[in-house]
Amino acid sequence: MPTVDVYNMAGEKVKEIALAESVFGCELRPHLLHDVVVWQMANRRAATARTKGRSEVSGGGRKPYKQKGTGRARAGSNRSPLWRTGGVIFGPNGRKYAQKMPKKVRQEALRTALSMKCSESVIKVVDSLSQDEIKTRRFVQSLKALEMEHALVVSGNLTREISLSARNHATSKILDVKGLNVYDILKYPGLVLDLEAVAYIEARLTR
Repeated sequence: MPTVDVYNMAGEKVKEIALAESVFGCELRPHLLHDVVVWQMANRRAATARTKGRSEVSGGGRKPYKQKGTGRARAGSNRSPLWRTGGVIFGPNGRKYAQKMPKKVRQEALRTALSMKCSESVIKVVDSLSQDEIKTRRFVQSLKALEMEHALVVSGNLTREISLSARNHATSKILDVKGLNVYDILKYPGLVLDLEAVAYIEARLTR
């Protein structure tokens, strides 16, 4: 069972806690990380690009000019993709890129990502992430004291003060624990969790 130190926002150790073995110390299954990241990125695609085919553009209805005698190539409609105002051949059609992923696979990938971070000793647990005022400088100083300037910060109770204080920090990201995902865990070198976030994660992912 992994044991980690708990710090306050000044970077001082206050106690130790034991993390759930089935969440932070499980067998690593790296192939699931790739599958889930691909699933996440596919679901983020807006799929808004769309063109009109020859059946959707305006025009048509009659033959532009007679079949023979003009010296030009024969034409049956000005909706043809060969014409300037015609439809588009094989253009994007607004299809959805979303994929399906079983819930158990997503959970197992999340366990693998957390266990990987724990095995690399890049997880810092803090007693609380709360701030009584909106101060980006104070948030940055706290991350520096924790030696986690480049980290994903996860809060079990994301308040307005800490959210606004963290949003302008370019090398970190703050998330509510309910939005924890594999992509963001892998993107940032470090991971900062408060005690409420740890309790929520273990309740959600413990087998």
